Amino acid sequence: MSAVAQTTYSESDYLLMEEKASYKSEYFRGEIFMMAGGTPSHNRIKENLSGEIHSILKGRQSCRSYSSDQRIHIPSNTLYTYPDLVVVCGPDKFSEKDKNSITNPTIIIEVLSAGSTGYDRGDKFRLYRDIDSLQEYILINSLNIGAEVFRRTPDNHWLLASEGYKLTDSISIKSLEASLLLSDIYDRTQNVLEGVVAEPSEE
Repeated sequence: MSAVAQTTYSESDYLLMEEKASYKSEYFRGEIFMMAGGTPSHNRIKENLSGEIHSILKGRQSCRSYSSDQRIHIPSNTLYTYPDLVVVCGPDKFSEKDKNSITNPTIIIEVLSAGSTGYDRGDKFRLYRDIDSLQEYILINSLNIGAEVFRRTPDNHWLLASEGYKLTDSISIKSLEASLLLSDIYDRTQNVLEGVVAEPSEE
């Protein structure tokens, strides 16, 4: 992401600007960052994930999902952002400064792109870990076939708990007592059409 300007904004300034803007931006500690649009594969994966999660949650009253238009807020570190997909279990809680920003996601899913991979894996993940309600953080690669589930442990550590790198693999989502097949996540994406398969990183 890139900063809009070298100007410090208050959270109130940001929320007013965001209400009128024709594009989405993140806010962090006085700075506003415009969010880039996704590629066809990125957007197709988001649609597939939304459909799969909706099917899992259908009939359940305790959990619901939200698309990338739903803003979340982390009061402890000031971040306002729009994850690709959010699941909330239990009553929605909202920011004291903005009734439209959710503060208690249970699951956050981000679809990685060329420009966001480092941020989503690094700084953004560290900021997300300040959310007390967050139990699982799921990363889906839009450039290659690969999915990872990071899960909070009872002693408040984060571990890579489930991963897959082939279309026949599946990932486990403990919070929902469910699993997702990678073939469903990548259905009709360019990754599948080109037969691209990712291997686990050695890092």
